[in-house]
Amino acid sequence: MSTTPSSQQAEQHHRIDYIEFPARDTGEAKRFYGDVFGWSFEDYGPAYTSFKDGRLNGGFDASLPVGKGGVLVVLYSKDLEATHAKVLAAGGRIVKDTFSFPGGKRFHFADPTGNELAVWTEP
Repeated sequence: MSTTPSSQQAEQHHRIDYIEFPARDTGEAKRFYGDVFGWSFEDYGPAYTSFKDGRLNGGFDASLPVGKGGVLVVLYSKDLEATHAKVLAAGGRIVKDTFSFPGGKRFHFADPTGNELAVWTEP
């Protein structure tokens, strides 16, 4: 048996591989992230669903408490204004409206289950 990692495993070494979010309601999380960002989902029982965003995988876990603070996950958008509108249309709440920073613009939102994330774009 070889103990040498495959080239794919070697590329993933020390990189974020999976993110789990707490969620009051996994169904609501699926609806929101599916509507706004087009993510796909697979359920693993009534309290857990995994997601695929096309590049990174993660999950929503209804057994975890939702709270403010912690790590801020920042998503990318080619059209920040359109994404901002989709967040609102899907029931998200803007926590910090669009602002400029060196290298781009971004806004922060809270999803309907209480998680805060941000979306950014180049200037």
